[in-house]
Amino acid sequence: MRLTFLGAVGTVTGSKYLLDAGSRRILVDCGLFQGFKQLRLRNWEKLPVDPASIDAVVLTHAHLDHSGYLPLLARNGFNGRIVCTAATVDLCEILLPDAGHLAERDAEFANRHGFSKHHPALPLYTEEQARAVLSQFSPVGYDRSHDLGGGLTLRFRHAGHILGAAMAILSHEGRTILFSGDLGRPRDPIMREPDSVAEADYLVIESTYGDRRHDARDPEDALAAVINRTAGRGGTVLIPAFAVGRAQSLLYHVYRLKSAGRIPDLPVFLDSPMAIDAGDVFCRYQSEHRLTGPECRAVCAVARETRTVEESKAIDHQRLPAIVISASGMATGGRVLHHLKVFAPEPRHTVLFAGFQAGGTRGAAMLAGAPSVKIHGEWVPVRAEIVNLDMLSAHADADEIMAWLGNFAAAPRMTFVTHGEPAPADSLRHRIEEELGWPCRVPAYRDEAVLD
Repeated sequence: MRLTFLGAVGTVTGSKYLLDAGSRRILVDCGLFQGFKQLRLRNWEKLPVDPASIDAVVLTHAHLDHSGYLPLLARNGFNGRIVCTAATVDLCEILLPDAGHLAERDAEFANRHGFSKHHPALPLYTEEQARAVLSQFSPVGYDRSHDLGGGLTLRFRHAGHILGAAMAILSHEGRTILFSGDLGRPRDPIMREPDSVAEADYLVIESTYGDRRHDARDPEDALAAVINRTAGRGGTVLIPAFAVGRAQSLLYHVYRLKSAGRIPDLPVFLDSPMAIDAGDVFCRYQSEHRLTGPECRAVCAVARETRTVEESKAIDHQRLPAIVISASGMATGGRVLHHLKVFAPEPRHTVLFAGFQAGGTRGAAMLAGAPSVKIHGEWVPVRAEIVNLDMLSAHADADEIMAWLGNFAAAPRMTFVTHGEPAPADSLRHRIEEELGWPCRVPAYRDEAVLD
């Protein structure tokens, strides 16, 4: 087998791993690059391998940094199966067309207002192209072997993280390679914990939080403090949130805080049609999370769902304190940008981040103390309180990753540390080598490894 790293190295985005095994060529994940411009430009470049030569895509979960390149892959010649869990299929049916729609809308907005350097600005792909790739999805179950042809088999294990997330174990001629995907947390209040794995010949492990521990505070204590502090000065809490996973988790905590009387009875807006639809999917897959059916419905009902553009715009004219949850999670696009232009300049408001902010994103800049951020071609001052509650993250931290690795009965022949920025990836590599004594490597973009 030969493994080529085409993404998620030196960055947490653009996840793509090319596996050549005998006569089969498989792409594990097919994500968009986000963040720094030099990374985003890769989305527009020709893929280093002919898409038509790829027999199948194995998708670990639905987030766009793992799935968002699929419409381009298909447009450029890929016509094989996209193999993933049933919940991932349902979520991609929401996320991918929405991503195409937003790309078209953003291009049209840029052309109308003339702030793009490109004339005309074009979408990376269209909603129609995103819908076209959905016919290639092929759902399979967890914990059983699936034939990918040529003697190559796949087995999914639960990864936690978000609905439908899976670790992928690929086997060929007696050798196995495990792709962790995004590893969830062992004590997440909503998602089930990641399955333990005892052995694999080769391991590809994520390292998003490979150099740090999550804040040990109770997330509801921390969230209540932010909401009460902001409401006390007459402000709104604006939460850029990933539509799948973080939005539902935030609604759960807000529901519990309201039910316990720990925060004022503020209006809560879920301003993301994608997050609204994802909540419906969440309630259909009760076996993959900890909430009951009535709990799911109650959590979703805590927010006013705003689907239309007019409803979204009306939020910005609200004068009373409120909580607004809107995509995207790293403030890279979507409706949250329009809200940021209104709320970020005012000190009484708070912008609260609840997930990893990749380098080069507006979220990372704001957390680093940027006095202004560029939105739709204009510099917007940042005077609002900026907060990051990393304990709300859906990613395992360094200690949780190490504890999960401790389930292995024997060391893999090689562990590849990916899906992390340089410092976290190297920190995790060091811990694996020093604490576990395993051979370990942090690959670079387009590196290849022969798996003997």
